[in-house]
Amino acid sequence: MLSDLWDRFGISPEMVALAERIEERIQLQLKKIDALVVYNQMRVIAALQNQHLSDWHLNGSTGYGYGDMGRDALDAAFAELMQTEAALVRPHFVSGTHAIACAMSANLRPGQELILASGLPYDTLEGVIGLRPAPLGNSLLDQGISHRVIPLQEDGRIDLAAVEAAITPRTAMIHLQRSRGYSSRPPLTLDQMKVVADLAHSKNPDIIVFVDNCYGEFVETEEPGAVGVDLLAGSLIKNPGGGLAISGGYVAGRQLYVARAAERLTAPGLGSKMGATYGHLRPMLQGLFLAPNAVGEALKGAVFAAALFQELGFSVSPLPEDNRQDIIQSVRFTGPEQVIAFCQGIQAAAPVDAHVTPEPSALPGYSDPVIMAAGTFVLGGSLELSADAPLRPPYNTYYQGGLTYAHARLGLLIAASRIRNLE
Repeated sequence: MLSDLWDRFGISPEMVALAERIEERIQLQLKKIDALVVYNQMRVIAALQNQHLSDWHLNGSTGYGYGDMGRDALDAAFAELMQTEAALVRPHFVSGTHAIACAMSANLRPGQELILASGLPYDTLEGVIGLRPAPLGNSLLDQGISHRVIPLQEDGRIDLAAVEAAITPRTAMIHLQRSRGYSSRPPLTLDQMKVVADLAHSKNPDIIVFVDNCYGEFVETEEPGAVGVDLLAGSLIKNPGGGLAISGGYVAGRQLYVARAAERLTAPGLGSKMGATYGHLRPMLQGLFLAPNAVGEALKGAVFAAALFQELGFSVSPLPEDNRQDIIQSVRFTGPEQVIAFCQGIQAAAPVDAHVTPEPSALPGYSDPVIMAAGTFVLGGSLELSADAPLRPPYNTYYQGGLTYAHARLGLLIAASRIRNLE
């Protein structure tokens, strides 16, 4: 019967045998991930217990959302887990980009400058910052907030000397993107974040060190708040939602900076005390509980992907044995046909929309055609098995997610089989 299932998904006996050899090779990495999950699961349970979480916290609120104690408990638990003074966790954030834009615009003023210390940001932030024109004139640049991009060094590390030289009395915020985005660089480590935070605060303690934390939550035993980062933001349909949160994002950091973001999300004087949660609290809180394990499963899938496609002759980053700072695995293909075959293979393993064939297309916020494989229960939920890539050289494809390792393994074997069939 098992052979019938392999046939059902178009996976040959040779590919199955290769997968078994790969799994023998990566056992040490998988055990390390299991230990990480155990640690972070205890952290999450402790944070929820510290809020004396009860069933009535899960019910949420309607209307204005006054007195929503479950919402307050979620905020406090997130702040503890992100190792910050405060947090704002809301279903009203439509994406990670929205949470990041809210945090930035709330804490920058006309005449100030933003330093992008990790090079160009993810595509959807370019219009927010003003790196390319915002159609309606609502970028930070349009509001009188300038920016300076500091290219990374050849090894992908932050150019600290250039960052230091760029700091002026107008510098109000330094932006760091933890994940690689659509680039070839490695993700940032917490050690790199600490060095930048220490440097910035030595020049001016009021400079806000901001981290785009998307894809990085629960990948290590600490979060950016532990290393001097002042403000961070991310998406709930990535790591911290655990696959159950159906929308939302978060901002965490110093009390003042989070309070400003809350007023930008709602209105001055309203802040975090309003905003109905209308049924979202239960999946958000339960998703947070599940997040360490879901992230662990995704990390196992990423390690398997690295080892499998390295064995097939492709360049991968990170390498199978590397320490990881996010859940993303990059595979570099030789042309668009392989990129498309990979993403279509991932889609073919999906529980939702497996009958749909993804094709490259134009998407809002992206400068090149993008192909996205995401047969997910939550639309765009990239902690679920997914992959995406801009159709441009050097033809890197970015794979992430998999709420279960078994699902990730299946999707990767289908994708590898489809690429083999191109030969």
